[in-house]
Amino acid sequence: MLSKIPINLESIKKEDVDKEILRVAIIAELDAVNLYEQMAALAENKHIKTILLDIAKEEKTHVGEFQALLLINDKEQKKELEEGKKEVEELTG
Repeated sequence: MLSKIPINLESIKKEDVDKEILRVAIIAELDAVNLYEQMAALAENKHIKTILLDIAKEEKTHVGEFQALLLINDKEQKKELEEGKKEVEELTG
């Protein structure tokens, strides 16, 4: 994603804007996690690698924060997330 919002937030219904902002924020954080982990894998300097992995971990915390807010603001998302978890548990035992 690299700093470009993938949707036009102005075209979203007013009652859905906050939920879409949270989804975009989750995408941005996941993008950052991927970027930092990929760079860490390539880094030769152990200090750079350590810092990149630490920052990636912090970005994962940000994902959790945004997801928690999304689940508070989107009851359907919360329900479907729980359904997805049940399906995985059923399929994997």
